[in-house]
Amino acid sequence: MLTVEFTVMGIPCLGLNGGPGCEHGHAFSFQVATVDQAETDRYWDAIIGNGGAANACGWCRDKWGVSWQITPTILSQAITDPDQAAAKRAFEAMMQMTKIDVTAIEKAYRG
Repeated sequence: MLTVEFTVMGIPCLGLNGGPGCEHGHAFSFQVATVDQAETDRYWDAIIGNGGAANACGWCRDKWGVSWQITPTILSQAITDPDQAAAKRAFEAMMQMTKIDVTAIEKAYRG
């Protein structure tokens, strides 16, 4: 197969077979916006528990080497907040995490 069409979370995608010299990298990833810790855990555990590997700051790789960002919406909101002090606290908390801890992000965000 040279190309494969597939759908991820309702989004149509096209995969191109670049051959054995073309490896997956962080330059391409799927980002999954989650609403709470339960949804974050569900996606994270599904990827990691099926032969994947954890990376820092909410990133992980599936068993095929594709990178995923499992990102609670509160994290995106917090690190883009115009209040630079609040955004910095949330960002610094995220930098200490592997899987994102929603409660810890909320606590850091509030100060």
